[in-house]
Amino acid sequence: MTALDETQAPAGTEEFVAALRANARRYHHQHPFHLRMNRGELSREQIRGWVANRFHYQQCIPLKDAAILSNCPDPEFRRRWIGRILDHDGTASDPGGIEAWLRLAEAVGLSRAEVRDERHVVPGVRFAVDAYVTFTRTRPCAEAVASSLTELFAPDLMSERLAAFERYYTWVEGEGLTYFRNRLHQAPRDSEHALQLVTEWCRSDDQRERAVAALSFKCDVLWSMLDAIDQAYPG
Repeated sequence: MTALDETQAPAGTEEFVAALRANARRYHHQHPFHLRMNRGELSREQIRGWVANRFHYQQCIPLKDAAILSNCPDPEFRRRWIGRILDHDGTASDPGGIEAWLRLAEAVGLSRAEVRDERHVVPGVRFAVDAYVTFTRTRPCAEAVASSLTELFAPDLMSERLAAFERYYTWVEGEGLTYFRNRLHQAPRDSEHALQLVTEWCRSDDQRERAVAALSFKCDVLWSMLDAIDQAYPG
């Protein structure tokens, strides 16, 4: 499994990519909770509930990436993919995404202790996130990588979210928004790599259908998380 030269793209690649991108209509930026967030309509309790619950997802991202690594025999792939784990777990010079999320939690008025011990995480969020980690651990590498392609849609969401927080939620300290700012450049980089891999690895109709289904499943995970949060924090 190696990177694909664009001149070697298999037949039907454009249609395959279009089918993957069509999942944008199912992405959670259209969820009512996110729409209200971007309109500045959420209360402080709702923002805090979302931040606390989303932490379960944030801290499981390195686990799902490690699961993907464990299922791929190609060292070239592993050398690059491991950067995703470092992006979240951090390095000596960069505290990483999990730390950035904890700083967001502090900025909205939560303590690190109450976020880390997950006392606020509702069952629906835990179930959805854990199902996603299980998926990446048990499915073939190509499907697991395809499920990560929600990153194709993330930059627009992050831009809208950052603008909404800066405009409507001015009580949140600016340093707490670092996670959103970082993802503006991380998500396009990561999605470009993942899309390149998926279009190389998935050449048959069956493989492509499974890849599209994997991305659809990930969209369901993210949507289900917001369903659970929205129900737990009705405002």
